[in-house]
Amino acid sequence: MNKFDRSINGYNIHQVNAFVDDCVVKVDDMITKLKEKDLEIDRLNRELDHYKHMDETLNRAVVMAEEASTKYKESSLNESDLIITEAKKNANRIINDALLKAESIEEESQRLRRNIVTYKRRIRSLIEEQMNIIDDLDKVDLNDTNK
Repeated sequence: MNKFDRSINGYNIHQVNAFVDDCVVKVDDMITKLKEKDLEIDRLNRELDHYKHMDETLNRAVVMAEEASTKYKESSLNESDLIITEAKKNANRIINDALLKAESIEEESQRLRRNIVTYKRRIRSLIEEQMNIIDDLDKVDLNDTNK
């Protein structure tokens, strides 16, 4: 606290005026600093709001990415299940086709065996007939030579 000298009419006017001027300068400086601080606080609040908004946006983006990832994963699993099911169907179809073809080949093989047996019998029969004819010819020749 300042102490002022006394003069005839009270305190020394120059000292009081100098003190008041000094107070006014200090108050003006404080007001200026307060205004600067208020501006700085406003700027920081705007930045904070901006970062809060960015944080909310990023959080929404992360949630959306997680949801998309989950949906993509589910879709991939469903698609893989469909591929496996289709592959099993194709495998079963291929196996069934192969079994039908093997059965058909077996039937054809049996038919050919029967045909071979039948052909052998016919040839044997023809050979026997030819042998009988030859035997008959021998008998005829023998009989003709005796006459």
